[in-house]
Amino acid sequence: MEIKAAQHLVDNWIKTMGIRYFNELTNTAILMEEVGEVARIMARQYGEQSYKKSDTEVNLADEMADVLFVLICLANQTGIDLTEALEKNLEKKSIRDADRHRNNEKLKP
Repeated sequence: MEIKAAQHLVDNWIKTMGIRYFNELTNTAILMEEVGEVARIMARQYGEQSYKKSDTEVNLADEMADVLFVLICLANQTGIDLTEALEKNLEKKSIRDADRHRNNEKLKP
């Protein structure tokens, strides 16, 4: 699925199933909550933190999808075309970081 299609799909879902968008500030708070849930899983699965009993049913892919969903909601609400934004961001990074990572001693094998 292309990003533009995902933005349209989320917008349609919100308007039919979700009734309306939460306001931008509420969605920002929800985004932070969802990112926190991803961080919790990462700390336990890839980091040094141990799992709790309440962590047994967690699903990293589902939590990442929650982050993406809310991010798309915010983009739709603020009139941002995420395809265009990502393309411009990658162009910026390509110029800014053209030699930065290649010359980083910490990244050499």
